[in-house]
Amino acid sequence: MPRKSYRVFGFLFVAALLVLWEVSARTWVSSQNWPPVTKVFVAGGAGVMTGELPRVFLSSLWRMLAGFAAGASLGVAIGLLMGRFRVVNSALDTLVELVRPIPIPAIVPPLILLLGIDATMKITIVAFATFFPVLVNTISGVRSVEKTALDVARTFHVPPARTLFRVVLPAAMPYIMVGLRTSLALALIVTVVAEMIAGSEGIGYYLMTMQFAMRAGDMYAAILLLALLGYVLNLLMLAVEKRVLHWFQRAG
Repeated sequence: MPRKSYRVFGFLFVAALLVLWEVSARTWVSSQNWPPVTKVFVAGGAGVMTGELPRVFLSSLWRMLAGFAAGASLGVAIGLLMGRFRVVNSALDTLVELVRPIPIPAIVPPLILLLGIDATMKITIVAFATFFPVLVNTISGVRSVEKTALDVARTFHVPPARTLFRVVLPAAMPYIMVGLRTSLALALIVTVVAEMIAGSEGIGYYLMTMQFAMRAGDMYAAILLLALLGYVLNLLMLAVEKRVLHWFQRAG
């Protein structure tokens, strides 16, 4: 069956869940905290038309992308060095394994003390969360490079820096892209969580505000838009991956 057919089934399943939501809210669930999905759509449309939701989402999106770019860049750079040079790996491996399991919420309080609750703190948290999946995948990618390719570069006296960027990095890109896709979803999650814990704007802060104000329709509308944003970001990353790894996909 073609891939597009499977995607149609996926959309139909989502539509069925939305219909079930509508029916449940109008029949057997009687609660203001579970409004019909049609009312959620109306609330979302009103938020978009007034500009409130676009402003909230753009506020979170730029912080997420800034943290993602910083964490991903560091993850690739340090991952290349750790995977390629044993001395760098020996120096940093213990530190990485000590810091990597720390839950994201646990680093929020010390970062608030150090950086306050402004955008810098949230960008730092997103960069921290993004860094480790990219780092680990980059190291795995570097170590998976075929020894023959490295031997050929050594035979032709290719300088180490040129070997790193012209041989090792392209060969490790399939692994790096997996790390980037994983980290992109994680970056969105961490951005919202950080805004919930210590925010004065953004999606997370908006969700908490709507909850306290008992505006369930607006809250669910923001959650649905958040899901849609995550889906679109994943599609964009898949498009980038397809373009970057065109040689890998043809070979596969």
